[in-house]
Amino acid sequence: MLSASDLRKGLKVQIDGNPFIITEFEFSKPGKGQALYRCKLRNMINGNQFTKTYRSGDKFEKAVLEERKMQYLYNQDDEYHFMDTENYEQLFLTSEQLGDNVNFMVDNMELDILFFDDKPIDVSLPIFVNLTVTRADPWVKGDTSGTDTKPVTVETGYQLQVPPFVEEGEKIQIDTRTGNYVTRVKE
Repeated sequence: MLSASDLRKGLKVQIDGNPFIITEFEFSKPGKGQALYRCKLRNMINGNQFTKTYRSGDKFEKAVLEERKMQYLYNQDDEYHFMDTENYEQLFLTSEQLGDNVNFMVDNMELDILFFDDKPIDVSLPIFVNLTVTRADPWVKGDTSGTDTKPVTVETGYQLQVPPFVEEGEKIQIDTRTGNYVTRVKE
């Protein structure tokens, strides 16, 4: 069992038989009374979110989740298909379940799939992924309207801002937590 003082961003808890992840967390201690823990929770099965305030005496059950190494195969319409690397079983997750993770997944990539009661509910991406730039507009020298960046599109269709020296066909490293450019990848 977890107490309210154990709550933090990213913690996975079980409430009413469903797994939730804490997406935002705020602690406050009023002058009098108990400490308050304000949490924004997201249901890991259906994606619903809500905000709730807990007191210091509240107890929680840790969500019992299992991770399995799987390989991303392909997507068809709204379904993203994966294969277990040990027993070759296949399963799929919807784009609604995956959220922004679809921006960083390429064919044959090995990922950790999160299971709750033997049902796939989420995917854990590596912190950094290397993707090929498929579209990069030329940068206009002397453009001083803002910072020195330009928009590019990578092989998954994701768009981001990069330094002006990045060109079409190059591989770049992207931080999957923020979606930001990190560096060029030398091959």
